[in-house]
Amino acid sequence: LLQEMKADTIVMPGEVLDLETDLESLVVGPGLRREVGESVVVTRAGVLRRKEAGPVYWVDCHSKRYVAARGENVIGVVVAKAGDIFRVDIGTSEPASLSYLAFEGATKKNRPAVVVGDLVYAKLLVASRDMEPELVCVDSYGKKAGLGVLTGGGFMFSVPLHLVRKLLAPDSDLLKALGGSTPFEVAVGMNGRVWVRARSVRETMILSQAMECSEYMTKEEVRTMCDKLTDVLAGF
Repeated sequence: LLQEMKADTIVMPGEVLDLETDLESLVVGPGLRREVGESVVVTRAGVLRRKEAGPVYWVDCHSKRYVAARGENVIGVVVAKAGDIFRVDIGTSEPASLSYLAFEGATKKNRPAVVVGDLVYAKLLVASRDMEPELVCVDSYGKKAGLGVLTGGGFMFSVPLHLVRKLLAPDSDLLKALGGSTPFEVAVGMNGRVWVRARSVRETMILSQAMECSEYMTKEEVRTMCDKLTDVLAGF
């Protein structure tokens, strides 16, 4: 059944959409699939979203199950070492592989100091339903660019995937506002995992709870919360 759809409407799996746009320039994102011909089929329930440049259509939904996508940054836990390959749990149906040569400056003689149980912030190089995911901890120039083993303690927690997209959105002020309250380091993985490290355990836990609480907050509510956090952290 072909249905005319506009942005911000609820769609269900199996619906065939008529998006009223030039299909040659159309880009479909998560939750949509282009069939043979000119039809676009919904693959998961949620709210249809549209971005003008393209245009780009995707389905936004409340989900905690991550499906690997090439080029995304994720946080994983090293669960095993098999020869020259590390097995990394990134929350997908099977562990991803990470070569010891996929680190900045790594050679056969100069191996990275990675052990089972370490947290790694990595980029997905291969993500296909027919192959196991493959990770790298360098960019296209061979530099680490913020990727690698997350050292020095810190705290990792899981959040819904739509909150990750909210934290990383260009118009999001949350991380910048929290940085005005106290200095901290943060790594946000598209697989729903966030790692944060502040000056103390108390500050780290306060920041992690603030990020979890911001899920349904407006920008004004986020600013108010960050102002209160500044007073709390200052000891008032």
